[in-house]
Amino acid sequence: MASPNAAKFVKEEEVARGKWLSLNNITYTDPTGRERQWECVKRTTRQTDSADAVGIIAILKRMLKFDCIVLVLQYRPPMKCCTVEFPAGLVDAGESPETAAVRELYEETGYTASVKHVTPALCFDPGLGNTTVQLVTVEIDGNDKKNQNPHQKTEFIEVVLIPVDDLLQRLDDYAKSGYSVDSRVYSYALGLQPKTS
Repeated sequence: MASPNAAKFVKEEEVARGKWLSLNNITYTDPTGRERQWECVKRTTRQTDSADAVGIIAILKRMLKFDCIVLVLQYRPPMKCCTVEFPAGLVDAGESPETAAVRELYEETGYTASVKHVTPALCFDPGLGNTTVQLVTVEIDGNDKKNQNPHQKTEFIEVVLIPVDDLLQRLDDYAKSGYSVDSRVYSYALGLQPKTS
C-alpha cells in the first residue's frame, strides 16, 4: 500500500471569494499517482506568520470556590442554532497568539487573564479547509477586582461558567436541549475524565 505522504499538490484555483472566505479547487495526485480534485474553503484574512485564530481555554480560579471553565454561547448561522464554544477569535495582523487570546477573551467575556500555555498551529477541519488555530490556556484570577463583575463588549454572546468537574455532564445537557457543542470543548471535557481500566 502506498504511503499517504506520496500524495502531491499540483495546483489551486480560486472559484469564489467573499469578505471572509474563499472557495478553492485543489488539484493533487493521490499516493497511486492518480490526479484528483478537492474543494476547499480558505480564510481571506490569513496572516502569513501565524495561525488564523485562537481558541481560549480559560480557567477561572477563585478562593473557596470550584475552578470553572469559561465558555460562550452564541448563535452560529451555519449550524442554525446556538453553540457552546471556547471564547475564540481571529488573530489580527502583527498580533501574537498570546495577545490575540487576551484581547478576544476580554472582548467576549470581560475577563482579564494571564497566559499559561500556547499550542503550535493546529489544523481546524482539514477535510474542509486550511484554517489553523492555536489553543491558548489562560488563568483568570477571580479574586482580582477587575474580574469580579466583568462586562463583555459583544452583546450577542452569553458567558457561562461551568465547574471543571461538571463539564462533561453540562455539555451533554446542552446537547440534549438543542445546542451544538464544539468538538474541541467536548474533547477537552473527555480528557478531564478519570481513566478507566
